[in-house]
Amino acid sequence: MKRVCVVTGTRAEYGLLKPVINKISKDDELELCLIVTGMHLSPEFGMTYREIENDGYEIGHKVEMLLSADTPSSIVKSMGVEMIGFADVYAEEQPDMVVLLGDRYEILVAATAAMVHRIPIAHIHGGESTEGAIDEAIRHSITKMSMLHFASTEVYKKRIIQLGEQPERVFSVGALGVENVKSLSLLSRKELEESIQFSFDKATVMVTYHPVTLENDTVENQFTNLLTVLKKHKELQIIFTKANADTDGRVINQMIDRFVLENSNRSIAFTSMGQLRYLSALQYCVAVVGNSSSGIIEVPSFGIPTVDIGERQKGRVRAESVIHCGTEESEIESAMKEALSDAGREKAKQSMNPYEGVDTSKRIIEVIKKYLKQGIVLKKHFYDING
Repeated sequence: MKRVCVVTGTRAEYGLLKPVINKISKDDELELCLIVTGMHLSPEFGMTYREIENDGYEIGHKVEMLLSADTPSSIVKSMGVEMIGFADVYAEEQPDMVVLLGDRYEILVAATAAMVHRIPIAHIHGGESTEGAIDEAIRHSITKMSMLHFASTEVYKKRIIQLGEQPERVFSVGALGVENVKSLSLLSRKELEESIQFSFDKATVMVTYHPVTLENDTVENQFTNLLTVLKKHKELQIIFTKANADTDGRVINQMIDRFVLENSNRSIAFTSMGQLRYLSALQYCVAVVGNSSSGIIEVPSFGIPTVDIGERQKGRVRAESVIHCGTEESEIESAMKEALSDAGREKAKQSMNPYEGVDTSKRIIEVIKKYLKQGIVLKKHFYDING
């Protein structure tokens, strides 16, 4: 048996990782150790570790970060607390591999601790570009610490190789989120409405907006512009999913609460919808608005438009259904009109999702098992694409 640790720090990341977690837990040759950290353990963000337990998975370790504020200083201090926790967990578990997804600061800590412990890392969703967020640098840093790479498109596979990783260890497998869209049994409209106490009897948009973490003091003005546009579209109902524990994320969440209080007849907000309810709701939405990666990666598979605002997701491969706009009120309004037009909705229906793969989670597990059997040499040679 090979012991594989999977680390998760957010509700969204866990939803993506579920098929990988499930396959590891059922594999006769692998032993799963699930490590939970970050927002999962925070009352403010819904204590979402309970969702993991409700899914029937045993949590091996809970690594506290004490996320009590969202200033740069507090986040760095939280990372320090997390690093101490992972030092103890890895020393106790001695896993054969650690599986990490994405680009958040809590995952950077998990990767750094694994590297120092000489534990091979398998990294999912490397090679991507998000020029407006600190995630960009974190993602590429995790790539350099990792031994196996699972990219969501061929473009990202090439970028990982450009970063000096050996081509034979880089695999283009598609996005786990798209696999979930295709494989999950989504809720019916009636089931969903009863679950979230919200009716889809009018045109509804899903809104998710996160801070642009490489900009200073822009979030309140930018999000105000979006809310101003939404106030004008009184024909629309709105479902908000709240921001992550990034710098100034609490500013957004407080503004959402005020908006919902003032527009309770047509809006609702969730700290965590959970993967099933979120994806089920997308079936009955006319568009997705904000700056979440989900609007780029999963939403095009539903055949509805995405309005992608600002710089946070700049650089990502995107479907034709994704409409990019600036952060000014007039720019958001123009993009909204395009998305809600007959032409915009028809274009989205015909659009192809570049993140679609075949048997994504199965291929990830097959590669992990192959390399665990043959052994992984931790000394890496820098692959020079010029020679």
